[in-house]
Amino acid sequence: MSQETLSNLLHETRRFAPPPELAASANVTAEAYEEAAADRLGFWAKQADRLTWAKRWDTVLDWTNPPFAKWFVGGELNVAYNCVDRHVEAGRGGKVAFHWEGEPGDSRTITYADLQREVNKASNALLELGVVKGDRVAIYLPMIPEAVVSMLACARIGATHSVVFGGFSSEALKTRIQDADAKLVITSDGGYRRGKPSALKPIVDEAVAETTSVEHVLVVRRTGEEVATTGKDVWWHDIVDRQSDQHEAQPHDSEHPLYILYTSGTTGRPKGILHTTGGYLTQVAYTHHAVFDLKPETDVFWCTADIGWVTGHSYIVYGPLANGATSVLYEGTPDTPDRGRWWDIIQKYKVTIFYTAPTAIRTVMKWGDDIPAGYDLSSLRILGSVGEPINPEAYVWYREHIGGNRCPVVDTWWQTETGAIMISPLPGVTSGKPGAAMRPLPGIAADVIDDQQQPVPNGGGGFLVLNEPWPSMLRTIWGDDKRFLETYWSRFDGLYFAGDGAKKDEDGDLWLLGRVDDVMLISGHNISTTEVESALVSHPKVAEAAVTGATDPITGQAIVAFVIARAAAEGTEGADFVKELRDHVSKVLGPIAKPRQIMIVAELPKTRSGKIMRRLLKDVAENRSIGDVTTLADSTVMDLISAKLPSATD
Repeated sequence: MSQETLSNLLHETRRFAPPPELAASANVTAEAYEEAAADRLGFWAKQADRLTWAKRWDTVLDWTNPPFAKWFVGGELNVAYNCVDRHVEAGRGGKVAFHWEGEPGDSRTITYADLQREVNKASNALLELGVVKGDRVAIYLPMIPEAVVSMLACARIGATHSVVFGGFSSEALKTRIQDADAKLVITSDGGYRRGKPSALKPIVDEAVAETTSVEHVLVVRRTGEEVATTGKDVWWHDIVDRQSDQHEAQPHDSEHPLYILYTSGTTGRPKGILHTTGGYLTQVAYTHHAVFDLKPETDVFWCTADIGWVTGHSYIVYGPLANGATSVLYEGTPDTPDRGRWWDIIQKYKVTIFYTAPTAIRTVMKWGDDIPAGYDLSSLRILGSVGEPINPEAYVWYREHIGGNRCPVVDTWWQTETGAIMISPLPGVTSGKPGAAMRPLPGIAADVIDDQQQPVPNGGGGFLVLNEPWPSMLRTIWGDDKRFLETYWSRFDGLYFAGDGAKKDEDGDLWLLGRVDDVMLISGHNISTTEVESALVSHPKVAEAAVTGATDPITGQAIVAFVIARAAAEGTEGADFVKELRDHVSKVLGPIAKPRQIMIVAELPKTRSGKIMRRLLKDVAENRSIGDVTTLADSTVMDLISAKLPSATD
């Protein structure tokens, strides 16, 4: 981004007040903002008291050596005890922790007592395999219960886990094993994806063959397919099943490393984001309670993320279990065996809180309104969105077709680095505004600033920063304090810069505008790809859009859009439709934002987590050879897009 602040183009007037009955019984009311503002550290100390501490802390926050924070200094606790044992001890062992649904249709019901037994046995197995407190364990598993059990067993004995998404290549797995110096890898023969077994063990074998730190590979049998075995392999059923189901959880220091989670760097090797114990668990438990208005006695919570991402760590495993919630865990894709699978699961388990990504919402939108209409979704009471900014039309569709026009939508902003939700509406307090993340949560301090580090006025745009430490913040990049300082703390003095652009609307509410790397400079105006994409998706014939900037001799950069039409829409071919869309963007945002080119495509290049790879679209827009496609869910998408290129110009 250049010196100019981001142009604020999109205006939204729709408002959705909280349902009166939800507001009347909300877990968190407007008073929480005042309480936190009056005494921020006292507020977080109160939230930490939601957990069970073996030894109470001496100091809430040590910020004497910024940006290296220590929270709840001197305190000791065990994460697995807080997520499992204390609920069993309180007489809630029979409560369901997870309704697990396998993609082929197999299912398991796992109570808190079941979970306690399995975690204890897995903890004993890890100890038998020589894993001790402080060791690192790599976990490369599909969405099966053993993934959750493995994470909790590591947390229980004080081993630091590094979960690697099961869609990553052997090279990606190898670099993460090497960086963390992992002693053990936990994997499975495979998992199910789109109706077929998908092998994982061969990928692990390839990665482990090139590493020196791994002593054992612990293998869960899931698909039953033949796998080659090496001298390091141990079957889960051979070692875990014979263990004692008794294990006494020892407390760990509040700052003990809980996990490392790798996030891709824009250049070079991935960054190992380090999260620790007490502050992280405090904030994920509080935010899960506050943002989703969780009532553990009656709610059934479903976060559709994979545990390989931070959303899965914080809102499938640690937040919900710390709160004693009942959750759904689903192995497969939303369209297997058909496009109604998600809605079938909501109907089957009477899900009340549903948390998913905008890219998934836009995908199911594209499939048609009639599919969710065929299921009973009346159990739902709160909807959530995570992963990227949600465009207003997708928000409104989600609210109407999934939430029956009665469920608040909590659009949440946070990152791997922040550990927990930072900016979000509160469902019993906030009048929802389609597309806006609204305000920082109580206890969180965020602002939008310009290049000179000055707060932008209402109606202005700029850089999103966090100006006070928060409990679940990353402590460093594993093994690389220098990179931690350079990546997050060097751009603005004393402020954490997330890399995201944002704007404040006329009410002072926050709108996320995506990565500042995705901002286009058009004739001297900084325009966010997010706003142009939102304008395109507000057209009734458009299901999804991705926008990138391409070099232009006249305007510096020009806007190039890639658009997927809705399945049922008529007249979505040819120059007339392209003109209709260009005129529509001009009307919604102004002529400055009119795309130079619009390509109508069948699919967009996405990673397995659903993120659109705009870098590859930029290659197409600038007629360059296509870059690395190995992280795409479907690399053939780029061939199809490239083939359409000659007819792209309007």
